[in-house]
Amino acid sequence: MIQICEAEDIEILKGVVSSDHIHMHIEYAPKLSVSYIVKKLKGRTSRKMQQEFPRLSYRYWGKHFWASGYGVWSTGNVTDDIVNEYLEHHRIDDSDDSNFILE
Repeated sequence: MIQICEAEDIEILKGVVSSDHIHMHIEYAPKLSVSYIVKKLKGRTSRKMQQEFPRLSYRYWGKHFWASGYGVWSTGNVTDDIVNEYLEHHRIDDSDDSNFILE
């Protein structure tokens, strides 16, 4: 995810990786659409995961690795602080202050 975001000039402000989903707070250029970003992230990570773990290819061959939908919070009425507080809620180890949280 980090490499994909760097290649697309997307800044990850904070992220949470859970066992069955991922939350990301990102900044990106207005020329990029959310659907384009999600498509890149899902496509490349699915391919990489199936290359790294060949058993996944058998299970998901011809099927989608990720669910087809995604949720987006626009920061119109939701402040960055509220988003970060929501993501921090998932942190298990208080000693780690990295921008990516493994749940």
